[in-house]
Amino acid sequence: MDIFLRNIDPIAVKKFDEMAKKKSISRQELLKAVIEKSAYEKEQSEKDIRMEMIISKNIIVMEKMTEAVERLQNLIYELMEE
Repeated sequence: MDIFLRNIDPIAVKKFDEMAKKKSISRQELLKAVIEKSAYEKEQSEKDIRMEMIISKNIIVMEKMTEAVERLQNLIYELMEE
C-alpha cells in the first residue's frame, strides 16, 4: 500500500535524509521502517512485558529448584556419613 505525504517541514525531511544516509538506506526505506515500527510498538511493548514476567517467574522457579537440590545434596551427604 502506498502513502503520499505533502507539506512536510523541509528541515524534518533533511534530518530523515541524514538518518537514512548514516544507515546506508534510502529515505523511503527509513520512513517505511519508522511507520511500521510505530504501528506495532504497543503490541511489541505488551509482548516484552509478558516475556519479562515469564522470565521472572522462571527465575523464581529455578531458585526454588536450586534450593531443593542443595537440600537433597545435604541429606545425601548426611546419610552417607552415618
